[in-house]
Amino acid sequence: MIDVMFYEMFEEEEREIKRMLPRDIRAGFTPKTIQEAGDTAPPATVVSIRTQSRIPLDWGRRVKGILARTQGYDHLAVYRRESKAGISYGFLGNYCARAVAEQAALMMMALMRNLKKQEKNFVAFSRDGLTGTECKGKRALVVGVGNIGREIVDIGRGLGMEAKGVDIAQTLKKFAYVPLNEGIEWADIIFCALSLTEKTNGMLNYEALNKARTGAIFINIARGEIAPLEDLKRLLDEGKISGIGLDVYAQEGFLADSLRAGKSDETPQGKLVLELAQSDKAVLTPHNAFNTKEALARKAALTVESVVSCLKKGTFPHPVPLL
Repeated sequence: MIDVMFYEMFEEEEREIKRMLPRDIRAGFTPKTIQEAGDTAPPATVVSIRTQSRIPLDWGRRVKGILARTQGYDHLAVYRRESKAGISYGFLGNYCARAVAEQAALMMMALMRNLKKQEKNFVAFSRDGLTGTECKGKRALVVGVGNIGREIVDIGRGLGMEAKGVDIAQTLKKFAYVPLNEGIEWADIIFCALSLTEKTNGMLNYEALNKARTGAIFINIARGEIAPLEDLKRLLDEGKISGIGLDVYAQEGFLADSLRAGKSDETPQGKLVLELAQSDKAVLTPHNAFNTKEALARKAALTVESVVSCLKKGTFPHPVPLL
């Protein structure tokens, strides 16, 4: 058995981790999820995943620790509850808040300026139906003003937008916090930057977002379960919202498996995703908002620190809290 196995590893991340990992640590790397790899037994003392691997329940009794190379840890909290395994569970500290926030802003501006349609119209050099809107003076609601949400606020203010937030912990000074319904009714753009909990699961559903101003834009860079995909599609079809930006999806592991296998049209969610992906009013990305050179360097350093800590001390620097 090796020391650590890294699943869901893409090339740039693997290269950076290998550069930083101590030479005496034996590591394995694969771009596949656990289920895609077909591993029935844990191949290492420490197992590291992102968000799409489904960890067999019995692995919790056979490894020293499980590390999520993400800032979110809801999936490990669920695994700990279901497996009842008292091992170490870890996640990464704040390494990508700015990167994710910039992706959210990128999606917003692409939708406001009809970027997908502009690209299609280029072949005829036509400007018909391309008139967009400017950021300055627009109203941005940030639902979840944590590390990522604060960066979205900062970017919005830099673009001349008015920003308000929704959060239980109102820690940002000189900033307007509002109730959810009031904020949705007020906003031109709604950003979801919430953590996924039992309370936030399904929070931004059809009933909640139907209170938005006609033509509002919705961006989700948090967790797909918070805003049901079928509700978003319905709101878009009805013209209540004019654009959707998504970097996250409900049951993302299953969706990713089916997309990579070319079988996404065989499930209701897959069909819905493919429909949205074809729309000029939707921008969909593969949970890639974190992926910048700067964030990747921070992520690799935190990953190596976490693995070394678990192997030597049996604990992670950022343990998954008990919810």
